[in-house]
Amino acid sequence: MGNREMEELIPLVNRLQDAFSALGQSCLLELPQIAVVGGQSAGKSSVLENFVGRDFLPRGSGIVTRRPLVLQLITSKAEYAEFLHCKGKKFTDFDEVRHEIEAETDRVTGMNKGISSIPINLRVYSPHVLNLTLIDLPGITKVPVGDQPPDIEYQIREMIMQFITRENCLILAVTPANTDLANSDALKLAKDVDPQGLRTIGVITKLDLMDEGTDARDVLENKLLPLRRGYVGVVNRSQKDIDGKKDIKAAMLAERKFFLSHPAYRHIADRMGTPHLQKVLNQQLTNHIRDTLPNFRNKLQGQLLSIEHEVEAYKNFKPEDPTRKTKALLQMVQQFAVDFEKRIEGSGDQVDTLELSGGAKINRIFHERFPFEIVKMEFNEKELRREISYAIKNIHGIRTGLFTPDMAFEAIVKKQIVKLKGPSLKSVDLVIQELINTVKKCTKKLANFPRLCEETERIVANHIREREGKTKDQVLLLIDIQVSYINTNHEDFIGFANAQQRSSQVHKKNTIGNQGTNLPPSRQIVIRKGWLTISNIGIMKGGSKGYWFVLTAESLSWYKDDEEKEKKYMLPLDNLKVRDVEKSFMSSKHIFALFNTEQRNVYKDYRFLELACDSQEDVDSWKASLLRAGVYPDKSLTENDENGQAENFSMDPQLERQVETIRNLVDSYMSIINKCIRDLIPKTIMHLMINNVKDFINSELLAQLYSSEDQNTLMEESAEQAQRRDEMLRMYQALKEALVVIGDINTATTFTPAPPPVDDSWIQHSRRSPPPSPTTQRRPTLSAPLPRPTSGRGPAPAIPSPGPHSGAPPVPFRPGPLPPFPNSTDSFGTPPQVPSRPTRAPPSVPRFGAMKDEAAEP
Repeated sequence: MGNREMEELIPLVNRLQDAFSALGQSCLLELPQIAVVGGQSAGKSSVLENFVGRDFLPRGSGIVTRRPLVLQLITSKAEYAEFLHCKGKKFTDFDEVRHEIEAETDRVTGMNKGISSIPINLRVYSPHVLNLTLIDLPGITKVPVGDQPPDIEYQIREMIMQFITRENCLILAVTPANTDLANSDALKLAKDVDPQGLRTIGVITKLDLMDEGTDARDVLENKLLPLRRGYVGVVNRSQKDIDGKKDIKAAMLAERKFFLSHPAYRHIADRMGTPHLQKVLNQQLTNHIRDTLPNFRNKLQGQLLSIEHEVEAYKNFKPEDPTRKTKALLQMVQQFAVDFEKRIEGSGDQVDTLELSGGAKINRIFHERFPFEIVKMEFNEKELRREISYAIKNIHGIRTGLFTPDMAFEAIVKKQIVKLKGPSLKSVDLVIQELINTVKKCTKKLANFPRLCEETERIVANHIREREGKTKDQVLLLIDIQVSYINTNHEDFIGFANAQQRSSQVHKKNTIGNQGTNLPPSRQIVIRKGWLTISNIGIMKGGSKGYWFVLTAESLSWYKDDEEKEKKYMLPLDNLKVRDVEKSFMSSKHIFALFNTEQRNVYKDYRFLELACDSQEDVDSWKASLLRAGVYPDKSLTENDENGQAENFSMDPQLERQVETIRNLVDSYMSIINKCIRDLIPKTIMHLMINNVKDFINSELLAQLYSSEDQNTLMEESAEQAQRRDEMLRMYQALKEALVVIGDINTATTFTPAPPPVDDSWIQHSRRSPPPSPTTQRRPTLSAPLPRPTSGRGPAPAIPSPGPHSGAPPVPFRPGPLPPFPNSTDSFGTPPQVPSRPTRAPPSVPRFGAMKDEAAEP
């Protein structure tokens, strides 16, 4: 690419990009794009061709480039070109590339100078290029010709802006030397998108076509109309050279000879020409690469550390080693047992923060779901009273009974106890389902060995199903034991005397739910806290609103927030029940309601207090908590009154007292049974199901795995695991290679700091009117002699006359000598002195054109 450092950098960058490709991160190192901007026939295409080293772009007068050409240079051993619109076709003759560009341009834009913003994508593969993207853009024009639209200037400007606004784009602002630099449209556009001048490099072309006696020395020295990164002068091939098939190498030699032989440029010849422009761009590419590498290094080191532990297990991997398979099988079964026990018993590591699972969910089944199912099944007041009355009447038969029959009590109690079988068996099913889900989650770590994973799930699931039958049998046995003998001598049983005393108190509060007398000593114990939304009150006020609720054994309070400083209301739990509310069509919330059994308002003017949760699980959990506080679910409001006549039968006062007595006895005895069942069923499930499954996994799972299939079959890797192992090893090597290359790049390259800022406000002024010259009021053009600043020069009389090597003939029409000179012709009278002053520094050698400018000033 033009200098030794870049020649060393090319293979390093290619190695780095190969490493990134191995990581699946192709194009991670994105080098800057280089956009060439300038007016028509400014020499933009020639500058691009010099980078490629091939003659392949269309030539001619007027607007030749009529579509953006996105040129991707890719390092390759072979040299050829490909077009995106001609996939699969390789062009080895670059004359054919030029013809294809012309044909593709005409296909979209027509034959009559039309333009289009649709780019032509061309890839050039060559061993002599770096992976770069070059963009040849249409020349800036103001007057439409042919089929061009009236707003041609605006369209071309917007087309150029699409590319140069990117921060990753270097701008080559190309201006011919024989035009007015101060009005350069290329520099104006560059200034718009790059006000700091860090991405803009000025390129002065056609220096060999300037009028005799004029030069661009002050501009190229960045003294007149300065840019932060300065200017680079280039001499491209003329149309005659192109027609004569002069190759680019010969043209670059001629360019070098021009700068060395020209008296105005010989002292800066090493900073002129296409090779130096390539060097400047190489410096920017090197800086970009060096700026980008620290982030790459940090990212790659992080990736390396994240996979290093896993790669250690793969480094000495031997697929067919039997000892490896045995060891791996033992380790995985042990790990499965540990994971299962942690999920059931609880553990501080690998905590699931998204949902309840394993032991936590089983605990919820035991202490919330199961008690709630019992209460929901148990209390249907009208149904129970009807059954009691029928039992009493049927026992008395044709006779009218004088006393309350104890056989009616036993019949009703036994029927109520049998109803407990449903909730008890349902709790077993829920626990089994959660155990199977836990097994599936624990076997995810065995996914690398599909047969082992499948067999482990099958064996453990079969054992759980075996224990299901035994557990359910034991649960039913517990219920049957309770049915077999009604112990009326239990210490907590109220007996007939107390039951009759209660029944005589007609207006006393009902004993079910929170109206019971057996309340705990402290009613202020907090049962639950959490967020709930009051939905029906919020609708009246324009929207639902969430509050922080605190439930105790006596009341339900809600606060503004969880700091519990601003209490909104406290609702006593007396005479409250809970019922389900159908989910609204427009709402995603799940709702339940509290109401008063005595038809009183619950809260202000509201008969119901509707509370909403995000999920049905939250609703069930709150119902279970309300149950603990004595607020029971209501079923009478949701059932249809199908047997109205049977329910509204008339009872004589004696029968009514007998029903009330039996009702109190049943309630007392069932509270004893419920307490016993709620305690025994979780213990039974825990012993016969959960603990047994844990013991089975620890002691018998491995033996059953060995007996089920051959070890080699069990430990056969999945294709995905083998692929992952290969990918991990390849990634590990690629990461290490990339880090080594980054170190080599840092060693092989140096950072070139950006030049200090310069006063380039002249570009902004040039949009309104050309700025004045630093020394004169003349228009600063490149086609006329350019004045130089007077600072740093000797007095005018000491400036010797130029010799014949200056290449500038006298200009007789320049008027007015300066005081030190007798007349303008005296400046030509002395013999040439330039060759006789070899010890004088070349930059301080005055030019003939500059001396004439001063002599010409009035």
